Amino acid sequence: MAKFSLFRLGRFIRSIFVPTAAIIGFSCLLTYIFVLYQPTPGPGSVQHIGWQSWDIIQENTGHVSTFDTPADTIPDGVEWWNVSTGSDGIDTASLPLDVWDPLMQHDTGLSEIHITECVIDPWFVPSIASDLCYPSSTKEDDALKGKWVRVDRNLKEQTGIKSLNVYYRRTRRHDIPLVTELKVLPEKETPSPFSNAWHRVAHTVNPGGEKRYLWYKTDKTWRQMTDAERHNDVVTEIDVLFGSDDPWYGFEKVDRATFDGDGRQEPVWLTYRKGIKPPPRTPPLHFSRDGRFKIMQVADLHYSVSVGSCRDTDINPCTASDNLTSTLLGHMLDAEKPDLVVFTGDQLNGQGTSWDSKSVLAKFAKAATQRGIPWAAVFGNHDDEDGASREAQIKYMQGLPYSLVEHGPNDIHGVGNYVLKVKSADPSMTHLLTLYFLDSGAYYTGVFDWFGFFHPTEYDYLRQDQIDWFLQESASIDAIERPFTPDGAKDIGDIWERQAVDQVLPGSRRLAKPNALMFFHIPLAESYSAADIDAKTGRRLDVGISDLEEPGAAKRQAGFFHKGLLQALESDHLAGGRAPEVKVVANGHCHLTENCKRVKGVWLCFGGGGSYSGYGKIGFDRRFRIYDISDYGETIRTYKRTEYDEIVDDMVLAGHGAPSPYEGTV
Repeated sequence: MAKFSLFRLGRFIRSIFVPTAAIIGFSCLLTYIFVLYQPTPGPGSVQHIGWQSWDIIQENTGHVSTFDTPADTIPDGVEWWNVSTGSDGIDTASLPLDVWDPLMQHDTGLSEIHITECVIDPWFVPSIASDLCYPSSTKEDDALKGKWVRVDRNLKEQTGIKSLNVYYRRTRRHDIPLVTELKVLPEKETPSPFSNAWHRVAHTVNPGGEKRYLWYKTDKTWRQMTDAERHNDVVTEIDVLFGSDDPWYGFEKVDRATFDGDGRQEPVWLTYRKGIKPPPRTPPLHFSRDGRFKIMQVADLHYSVSVGSCRDTDINPCTASDNLTSTLLGHMLDAEKPDLVVFTGDQLNGQGTSWDSKSVLAKFAKAATQRGIPWAAVFGNHDDEDGASREAQIKYMQGLPYSLVEHGPNDIHGVGNYVLKVKSADPSMTHLLTLYFLDSGAYYTGVFDWFGFFHPTEYDYLRQDQIDWFLQESASIDAIERPFTPDGAKDIGDIWERQAVDQVLPGSRRLAKPNALMFFHIPLAESYSAADIDAKTGRRLDVGISDLEEPGAAKRQAGFFHKGLLQALESDHLAGGRAPEVKVVANGHCHLTENCKRVKGVWLCFGGGGSYSGYGKIGFDRRFRIYDISDYGETIRTYKRTEYDEIVDDMVLAGHGAPSPYEGTV
């Protein structure tokens, strides 16, 4: 019986050996492919990693560097903000040839284009993409025409797990014909007029629908071109646009879409750039000669990859809500002519409709960029619900014209915590107004359903490290003599000794930090607290609509209002009282809330919904909040302009004509 049992045991072990070995072997193979397999980089790859890590390559394309031109170097009759800093040049020779980044301003042309379809999107497994998905090549072709570069934009993004990617070669050689034209044509059509310089890519370019092919023309080498042709005709970059809106700045659409869309899926376009087209940079922010500076707040655009769907409006018919909102925003900008536009979050709709962030970011600030107006932005809770991360979106926004967006410190919560300073127009370039921008996050907690979808349960909030950062930034700001007088700089070092408590009267001169405004998306809990009472009228200082929706503040708070805003004073001197440095906090998030309420001396204001693509209410007009700062930063006035050009709730928050200062306890 024992022999029989051992025999049966041996037979059992033998029967499971083969499947067990197969499972273990397959597991080891997967572990090697997805975890252990890392191609050994050569010296060139290491150097390219170094190039790619230079953030300045991308940031120079749209981000404004600190202006530090000394006043005594400015020629007579020239405004100081129009003086070049000498940092606008782009060292194109240092840009890597085998890295796709549409923000890089290459002047190097493309020599060959290919399209491959891959079973797995290389985005998911980049470590093996070069082995499985890249077009074949030889060392000779790599040396002559350049290495294959993948355009990291899947043409089949909407259709499944397969990928359809464009690849190209880029070369600095002067004896290789370069691409000068691109066309997308149906299967049986050819470019007209046709010549041997036209090449058809073997694989179709359409992700669905009618078969279409990409044609490209290479008829001249760099050596054979004139200077004008080198600057204007050479294709230097290729990208992909989803939807029917305008492409990224500096890019053009190929004359026909690769896919026209079918109602369920958006159109897909190839786009290209010719030559170098760096986005225009904005001069440093400054007051006008008569001491004015105007800000327009744009809250909650909720744009999508599509042209958008109208929500809660009596406009009939209402189609293409994103475009309709951009037209309205353009009208508001023409009417108000602001010096700065601030987008206070939820530029992207999220919720499954802004899955390609870059295509949406290409259009959200278009009304401002087309008019040459500087703009800044903070994130809302919807901006990175789907699509690119906040880090990626910041880089994209910095690559747009007239952008003042900054990434901010890496060691605090959120992305996009930064400070902008508005200076005087006179040669003293005195800092007269501070603008704080913070990332209030998205969601603090949530649950995943059985299908893996995240359902948020609590909004995020400003964290302790953001409080510490704000207090540190506030402490670094120097006091100025207020009210400011242009060209009146003088030694006032002994002003503290001459200034007594009973000498500080409204309108008197004093040393204090400039007034400040702060912008972030999700409101603080104090936005729903009891308002201060006006000592003159006995009424609460709460103006505007605030009862059409539930409170939108986060349930958790780190104490930003009390530990941050109320601790950052405009003056540390006893004679200065306890006036807060930040006079106004501007929020978005709540589309049907647009009131301004003063709490313990700080005005907490909502922008109100201005977009037809975001939720609203029939009878509640879309609107935009204006901050009109005058008297060289001393007076802050606000009002709202509705879609019907009605001015609503015009009031002074600080300065001449404002309610009496808060005198209670903090």
